[in-house]
Amino acid sequence: MSNQKSFDYIVIGGGSGGIASANRAAMHGASVLLIEAGKLGGTCVNRGCVPKKVMWNASHLAQLAKHHAGDYGLDLDLSGLSWSELVERREAYIQRLNGVYLHNLNRNGVTVKQGRARLDGPGAVLVDDERFEAPHILIATGGRPKIPEVPGAEHGISSDGFFQLTALPKTAAIVGSGYIGVELAGVLHGLGTKVSLFSKDDDILRHFDPMLSLGLQEEMENDGVHIERHMLVDSVRKLSDDQVCLVDAQGIEYGPFEKLIWAIGREPQTAALNLESIGIETTADGYIPVDEFENTSATGVYALGDVAPRLQLTPTAIAAGRKLARRLFNKEHDLKQDYDHVPTVVFSHPPIGTVGLTEPQAYERYDRDDIQIFKSDFVNMFYALGDRKVRSRVKMICLGKEQRVIGLHVFGDGADEMIQGFAVAIKMGATKADFDATVAVHPTAAEELVLLK
Repeated sequence: MSNQKSFDYIVIGGGSGGIASANRAAMHGASVLLIEAGKLGGTCVNRGCVPKKVMWNASHLAQLAKHHAGDYGLDLDLSGLSWSELVERREAYIQRLNGVYLHNLNRNGVTVKQGRARLDGPGAVLVDDERFEAPHILIATGGRPKIPEVPGAEHGISSDGFFQLTALPKTAAIVGSGYIGVELAGVLHGLGTKVSLFSKDDDILRHFDPMLSLGLQEEMENDGVHIERHMLVDSVRKLSDDQVCLVDAQGIEYGPFEKLIWAIGREPQTAALNLESIGIETTADGYIPVDEFENTSATGVYALGDVAPRLQLTPTAIAAGRKLARRLFNKEHDLKQDYDHVPTVVFSHPPIGTVGLTEPQAYERYDRDDIQIFKSDFVNMFYALGDRKVRSRVKMICLGKEQRVIGLHVFGDGADEMIQGFAVAIKMGATKADFDATVAVHPTAAEELVLLK
């Protein structure tokens, strides 16, 4: 760390969005200070999408070996899972990524400061007792898992705690049925844990298209995951050092469980930033309001990623961070992130890929007579040789006489990989006729999307 105190750009938060913006600003000639209290890479690299995908891969592989290897004449001798070896390899991979981030920042000339930052009036940031100044400051401090305010909540862990587990639990209760909840449920179940998923709603993944929600519910339950609906946890009771039970408002107990995992959502990390020193007010949930250019209400201060009330996805934070840097330091004054038609994936078992409007959203935004829905429900050829069938589902939502595709939803093997290419087409304004005119790749699951009738 040099003795430099003034910079062109100070980035608070070394997660995906902050690092991307810092690097891009430095590449355009800005002097940049990046401040991070923890490990470089933020949630995605250390406690989110990267280690989650590693665990998903392990679970997916275990399920294929257990349920389907025999279908192809493979007699595999599975002696069990070495959780410690899996975690050791996962953490070694993450450490390499931490090093890659630091190397790239150093290569681009970004100054990295370890510590907790807080604003100290216009254009100034304090890190411990050191004061730094810049005309442009980006807040990209990310989010953290929510823990409910119920008696005994401390007996559970969050998704962060999941990545600190030293052994595979025999039983687990997962409270929350959003994407984090269903992903963790699938990972643990596939590796051998007896899983119960608790939802306060009728369905899981309630913000996704109903086809995806219902399809995943059916598959999870067919595979042995217990889903408890309309259950609000009123308290948690510790039975022993390794046993807890959940209690609802009527006093009904559920359990016992070896592990309780809270997956009830995330909240922005903004409380300790001293935002009031520059006149920024947050929403009731702690988010920092921004305009279409990521500007906050304070001149020269910007916010993106999980602290802003936008899509909370790593790729959108990276894209927004880079565009902001180009706008500020490369004279691309009208550049801004487009948050429409952003593809996303849920690493459930099987995975989900989705882009654009859901069917309820389409009917809410447009006249019902202008909407056309095309669907397909089929068994992937991978399962043709065995008795255990896993269904795939696709849905295309089209608008108007030209049948412009405004929503595409895929559930089943390969959905996570195929959605990217179709998202490009939808972003370009593709119509169903464009899909129909494309020759199918056979035999694949993706061909269903160009053969819809």
